[in-house]
Amino acid sequence: MLLKEKDNLMFYLSEQLNPFEINDLFQLWNSVYPMQLAYKELDGIREYLTALHHKKHILVKTPTNKVIGWFFSFERDGERWFAILINNEYKRKGLGSDLIKLAKKQFAPLNGWVIDHERYYRLDGEKYASPLAFYLRHGFRIATDVRLEIPTLSAVKIHYP
Repeated sequence: MLLKEKDNLMFYLSEQLNPFEINDLFQLWNSVYPMQLAYKELDGIREYLTALHHKKHILVKTPTNKVIGWFFSFERDGERWFAILINNEYKRKGLGSDLIKLAKKQFAPLNGWVIDHERYYRLDGEKYASPLAFYLRHGFRIATDVRLEIPTLSAVKIHYP
């Protein structure tokens, strides 16, 4: 379902992903997230997505149908969780803000894990920039009593409202 058009980009709400979208999301995931979260094979992200419950996606697509932005939410342990990924070439153009505004209207309350430091690197060798300030500007709060600390990753839990 089409939610919004902006600057020749289309924002679609979907519960299902087609093989072309999954391929775009695999590439987007591996180009945006720190290398610790990268998938070596397309099947890795397929398995990850299959295991999620009550999935919802908002895809931002170009006129050629390439996915350049992705919000997804799912249920885990009685809470709605989410993530947002924006193609690095399209960052700082308001797409993340558009996605978070749409998501807050459709799916709040929301919970997420956010890396709150800049010690990680992406697969392309560039430093991973923490998006924490972005989420705080959009009304999210840090759950000060919860932190994800595993050998490969360190992050804070955020929530809205």
